Amino acid sequence: MSIAAGPSYSDLADHVTMAPIVIRAQARRVTTIEKDRAGIAPQGHMRVMIRARVIALIRGESEVPPEISYLADLPLTTKGKLTKITKQQFLLFVRPGNRPDFVQLVSRNAQMPWSAPLEQRVRALVTETLLPDSPPAVVAVGDAFHVPGTVEGEGETQIFLKTSTGAPVSLSIIRRPGQPPHWGVSLGEVVDETAAQPARETLLWYRLACALPGELPSASVRTLPFVDAQAAQRDYQLVMEGLGTCGRTL
Repeated sequence: MSIAAGPSYSDLADHVTMAPIVIRAQARRVTTIEKDRAGIAPQGHMRVMIRARVIALIRGESEVPPEISYLADLPLTTKGKLTKITKQQFLLFVRPGNRPDFVQLVSRNAQMPWSAPLEQRVRALVTETLLPDSPPAVVAVGDAFHVPGTVEGEGETQIFLKTSTGAPVSLSIIRRPGQPPHWGVSLGEVVDETAAQPARETLLWYRLACALPGELPSASVRTLPFVDAQAAQRDYQLVMEGLGTCGRTL
């Protein structure tokens, strides 16, 4: 990932969905930690304690103190010195620590250099995540079913997905002679044959593209006749091609 490009949509979605608290803050003091207390930092980094001033609470159910502290792994310069970050602003993706003014980064990359465009992207993602009808996380692929049509080239496949909340999500793939195959995603108990593909860089697209396995699990077609299982596998690949790569860069 280049600095100019910034984090991808999926990078940000990973952090927004992991972090109950998102803060814009300015680093005020960096304190090195004794090696026997700091733990092991990645090569080329040093683990430090950062004291920061809170500028804005972007996500969080309660207020945070005016100043917070957290551990972070800062990169070292080519001369082995700490990168200077004092007075720089960051977006922090964190969870509560063991005291009110202490927070914990949700990942090594959860301290991101602030910019107005980055904050705008994060705020949009937070809003999308908190909507009442926000798509749930996909945790596994459930059963698949295939019904061949009455003429060659016709058929329909339904693939049910398991989610973190238990809410129903399913894929439907429809093939008609002389027409390009159509697939879509249904959120609800009723499978909607007119459901559309999710647009790229939306939360529903992220939930699918970054969670679905590359191939339809054999357990999903275990009860199907061989020919129908093959058709379901083919239709699943159509979905994966339509989704494209997840696009993580961190």
